[in-house]
Amino acid sequence: MMRQVLAGAVLAASLVAAAPSGAAELIDSVYTRFDSKHCRHKRGMDVEDYGTWLCKGFGGIAVLLAAGDQRMTVSFGPRAAREPAAQETFGAFNDVYEGTIEWRRERRPDGRMHPFATILRWNVMVAGDDDGHARGQFLVVTRLGQGGVVGGVCQVGTVDATNDPDANAAARQMADTYARSFRCGTDKRKGFSEDE
Repeated sequence: MMRQVLAGAVLAASLVAAAPSGAAELIDSVYTRFDSKHCRHKRGMDVEDYGTWLCKGFGGIAVLLAAGDQRMTVSFGPRAAREPAAQETFGAFNDVYEGTIEWRRERRPDGRMHPFATILRWNVMVAGDDDGHARGQFLVVTRLGQGGVVGGVCQVGTVDATNDPDANAAARQMADTYARSFRCGTDKRKGFSEDE
């Protein structure tokens, strides 16, 4: 069953962007879907620890979801649980139990396309009218690790996609401009607010 889900998960490719310098660099996107119901679940140890889900992403890259206290984290790669992204979330209640991951890829010197960042839409509780709360949506840009070194997978920033039809383009620009040079644990996340 899981193989059938994964076989149909890689949806499409083909968004080409020129490098900021105008060089003939190729950047594109591929998309995969995930649903935690079809991923390997490991139960949490505490009441507010909902556990982890291990899913497969593009090219077999591990996608690790973790949830607890009505908040989630998403990390990637062979050491996903040890990466900074495994500790990064919004201050507000949020969830991302299923969705579509956009993988931003670049052409390497050997001619192969290699993913360097992901873009994923999260559901986040935000302040609403009359001091109530509403469900917003934020695109989270995450840097992928280089060379399997721990400490290279972390959130680069967020784009508020709640009422912005151009949010996807803004998230791609953020990924393409900042993700490859972003220093996890040193650089401040773009567009990120502790109130979100």
